[in-house]
Amino acid sequence: MLSTDPDLIVEDDDPSDPPSAPEPAPWRILIVDDDVDVHVVTKFALSSANFQGRRLSFLHAYSGTEALAVLRDTPDIAMVLLDVIMETDDAGLRVARQLRDDLHNDLVRIVLRTGQPGQAFEHGVIVDYDINDYWCKADLTTRKLFTTVIASLRAYSTLAAAKAARDRLNEELAHSRNVQAALNPLALILTLDRDGVVTDANERLCTVLGVARDALVGRPVSTLRRASIGVDRAHEIVGALVRSGGWAGDLEITGGSGAPVALRCAALAFKGHAGLPYQYVAVATETGG
Repeated sequence: MLSTDPDLIVEDDDPSDPPSAPEPAPWRILIVDDDVDVHVVTKFALSSANFQGRRLSFLHAYSGTEALAVLRDTPDIAMVLLDVIMETDDAGLRVARQLRDDLHNDLVRIVLRTGQPGQAFEHGVIVDYDINDYWCKADLTTRKLFTTVIASLRAYSTLAAAKAARDRLNEELAHSRNVQAALNPLALILTLDRDGVVTDANERLCTVLGVARDALVGRPVSTLRRASIGVDRAHEIVGALVRSGGWAGDLEITGGSGAPVALRCAALAFKGHAGLPYQYVAVATETGG
């Protein structure tokens, strides 16, 4: 719709225009320093910085106590620019240690800054504290600050992605254990690592095979020699796991008594972030012949 005022033309948005994509969340950087000017200068120097399409967002603390409070309340902080000497001579070092040991935050990158450097002190800090960089404020030019921040954000991004992948794997493992617990009374369950080493065998499987669990766990799957299924069938199963991540079919194995045992089986390959298997689980039930 157009306005009737000839000096003011306002056109409604075209409803067919696609909505603009939301801006990605910024990288959160905590500046910890008891000097207000340091906060102002740091923020100004990094005001135009951008990494992976995400701008920087700054949080501020003026003492070690304030810094720890912010870190407790904001778990997604990517980086801390941390002054060493504030309300005490070692306030920054206390924050660094508590951040790792008490808050158990291993992801955030810690860059210490000090206006009173000392070579012996600096070496001791680097060795004894889990920090990622250490600078004298007088040496940290705008260019060096920018480089340090981008390197820290890159490291944080890599670590955060790895943690997310581990969390997904742990969720899958927990799910598989729950499934195993539900099937355990009736099914034969065998778990292998990516190299084909047995990591678990349930009681029912051990009973049917006539072997102790300790004789299986930690050993290659070839330990199950009496339960041999033949080279051709083994290749068929491995090929299906590689191609599609799963296999299902009927097998006949030799039980602990020497008699044949007919099984209906399913095998599944659990794959990690890179698409490579990290675990295999086989579940079978006796068909009675």
